[in-house]
Amino acid sequence: MTIEDDLGRIAEQEKVLSFDAFDLTTAWQLGKLLQELATERGLGIAIDVTLHSMPVFYAALPGVTPDNVNWVRRKRNMVLRYFRSSYASGLKLQKDGKTVEDNGLSGADYAPHGGSFPINVKGTGCIGAVTVSGLPQRDDHNLAVEALALMLAKDLDTLRLA
Repeated sequence: MTIEDDLGRIAEQEKVLSFDAFDLTTAWQLGKLLQELATERGLGIAIDVTLHSMPVFYAALPGVTPDNVNWVRRKRNMVLRYFRSSYASGLKLQKDGKTVEDNGLSGADYAPHGGSFPINVKGTGCIGAVTVSGLPQRDDHNLAVEALALMLAKDLDTLRLA
């Protein structure tokens, strides 16, 4: 797939994976679902769900390093800055031949890499982010999308990046 193909698919994901309502209980359920998926698959990942800059769920599974904590923070910052997935932001920068620094941001605080996805509520927009770190960036992105699709009863096969 080309960058344009991926950007188109991610835009569709961001549109379709939107909640009617989202609260602290829903945030916990999302984080727990990701934890269960990762545990079943033996994935060493860090999981974060943040609402309105408030941490709601965090888990570090066996295999996670302190670096993953920082990656979570930096990827989440991308979502909360641009209200789109960190992977889409990174692909757009790559397509344009730019870096986060070209946008006046610090690479120490912003990571345009896959794994953080906006939590969108219909009629409201982005209210937070779900973030995964520990896998290759495309896999981090796909895992977050999978959990959202499962929670929202959406067809993962039509949403997942190839």
